[in-house]
Amino acid sequence: MSQRTKETEFGEVSRLKGAIFRYVAFVASIVGILSLAVLLAYVFWDALGLESAGMSWYATYLVTLVLPLAGFVFYVRTRPAVAKGAFELFSLTLAGLLGTVAAVIVLSIIAGPTVWFAYFLTVVGPIAALFVYGRYEPEATWVGIVSLGFAIVGPIVGTLALDVLSSVGALLGPPGIYFLTLVAPGAGVVAYLADDRFEASRRTSGALAAGFLVLAVVGVPVVDQLPTVSRSAWLTALVLFGIPVGYAVANTATRPERRAAFALPVIVVGGFLVGEFVVGLVGASTPSPWLDWQYVTSGPSIISAEQAGLYPAIIGSVFLIVLVSVFTFVFGFGTAIYLEEYAPQTGALGTVTRIINVNVSNLAGVPSVVYGLLGLGIFVNINAQIGPISYSGFGVGTVLTAALTISLLILPIVVISAQESLRAVPDSLRQASYGMGATRWQTTRNVVLPRALPGTLTGTILALGRAIGETAPLIMIGAATTKFTPPGGLFSKLTAMPMQIYAWAFQPSEAFRHGVVAAGVVTLLIVLLTMNSVAILVRNKYQQESN
Repeated sequence: MSQRTKETEFGEVSRLKGAIFRYVAFVASIVGILSLAVLLAYVFWDALGLESAGMSWYATYLVTLVLPLAGFVFYVRTRPAVAKGAFELFSLTLAGLLGTVAAVIVLSIIAGPTVWFAYFLTVVGPIAALFVYGRYEPEATWVGIVSLGFAIVGPIVGTLALDVLSSVGALLGPPGIYFLTLVAPGAGVVAYLADDRFEASRRTSGALAAGFLVLAVVGVPVVDQLPTVSRSAWLTALVLFGIPVGYAVANTATRPERRAAFALPVIVVGGFLVGEFVVGLVGASTPSPWLDWQYVTSGPSIISAEQAGLYPAIIGSVFLIVLVSVFTFVFGFGTAIYLEEYAPQTGALGTVTRIINVNVSNLAGVPSVVYGLLGLGIFVNINAQIGPISYSGFGVGTVLTAALTISLLILPIVVISAQESLRAVPDSLRQASYGMGATRWQTTRNVVLPRALPGTLTGTILALGRAIGETAPLIMIGAATTKFTPPGGLFSKLTAMPMQIYAWAFQPSEAFRHGVVAAGVVTLLIVLLTMNSVAILVRNKYQQESN
């Protein structure tokens, strides 16, 4: 048979199979999307108590909120700049809100201001200062190594000097600590963003930074009039909520093609307020949601569904995922960099490298319960004596044990995604950098890492999405299914949202199994989607810079 006949027959078969595959994939996608939509609609219906709302309530919000939002979506579908601005406003607002809540939880409730002050002086502050110095002095190749040294040695120094540094922090008081450790660096961030992102003059950048400091001080008397907001919470929110939202607003306002994106917050806030006014005016029946303020601020209950809350589990999950994200990104990305950029690829040591790569790939498919057993053996049950140092684990069901166990679970995924991202960087870029006299570290830091970071963040996003919903490893290490107080430190017992939802699912009361469990699932989804949207925004930013 001639080559031409083979190509013709292959082409005819390929077109037929391609058409079949296309339609099968299309149908499968539609079925999957609709199934997921029905499931989420069912969960939200129960969590928000929408069955108790009257038709006039639905009609009101359909007119004031849903239809305007649908019109806005239809408007931006052919205007990518407006859509991008709207997504940035939405994502950074959620990021600021989640970051503020996480910071208040970790810095105020769990660690405490004096402990945060100690570790800021020994770990966070020096690393941040080195990062800033490295940004303005690209030739300082030692910055990365010194930062790694502070990351390793700083926690040890901070722990040894904890009593002395905590005493110094106690003299400043919580507001003084947060002003020095959050607001003052935040003013520097404001000046940097004004100079680097908006090309403002140095005088304007300095004025904005000074105005930020003044706003922090002037806002204190106003906050003192609010019984539910402390000074520490105000200073934390000003930095972690005010800066992202302010950046999104300024970035949208300074670009004429994006200004129409401001219609999104106007539609959402205005539609909600108008809807509330109309509903109150006509006396419409409103929903009776299980997911309300009481639910997210109260402890759990196994007796009364109306008094059940998810607060300790929310604190535990946020604390857990913050530690897991730090552990997995640092160790996962670091491992991938070494295996791809520094480890030998030929000879006997190259064989060892290939064996390690194969094992990392295999570990990504190990069931999560096995990692739970691994965490139980390494971080709980083991007893070892190495000279004067004794190790007997980190305790049953503690925050540190859970974070390390979940980190082991998702670490192979992060390593593999980071390796693929590093391999995707063209080798010609490395050779060009070497040809200009750059060292291996300079090439890795300035050429390879910026282009590999978007792919690495994609893998990290997927891995963290799996981590926040895991239950089996937490059960194996002895995490509590129900806990009535939030964790107070790294060695405190914790429960997480999946664990608490699992415990409620077996309650005999229908109100628990439908209303309370559904509210917990929605809360978990909100935290997960917010975390993912922030990570996606950061990934897209680095992807644009690398392109």
